[in-house]
Amino acid sequence: MNIKVLEENYIVCRLDNEEVVPRWVNSKKFTSITRTEDELSIVCEDKNIPQEIKVERTWRILKIEGPLDFSLIGILSNISSILAEEKISIFAISTFDTDYILVKEEDLEKTINTLIANGHNIININN
Repeated sequence: MNIKVLEENYIVCRLDNEEVVPRWVNSKKFTSITRTEDELSIVCEDKNIPQEIKVERTWRILKIEGPLDFSLIGILSNISSILAEEKISIFAISTFDTDYILVKEEDLEKTINTLIANGHNIININN
């Protein structure tokens, strides 16, 4: 399986569920916006974020190269299990085409080494 490491640093933001999506989210890079009855959660590049926004910083993203067919089973489970054994916490996001795994910046090297040791191919490492 090919996994691409995205270059940028990302943040996870939490806003009130009734807020509109802010203009500072507008990006052509990876962005994920999820609204629930409890919150508006945004994952985006760590740029131009107002200081009053509640954020969790220093995330890096690993993209499972796709597109992945919906009938495929266990891809995210396999990767998350491998990383859990090494005590690496993840934040996973799935889209129509593929899965993304966020790890903290300080865990990136260990994550890459662990995935390689378990037969995954890491491409475009720019950290």
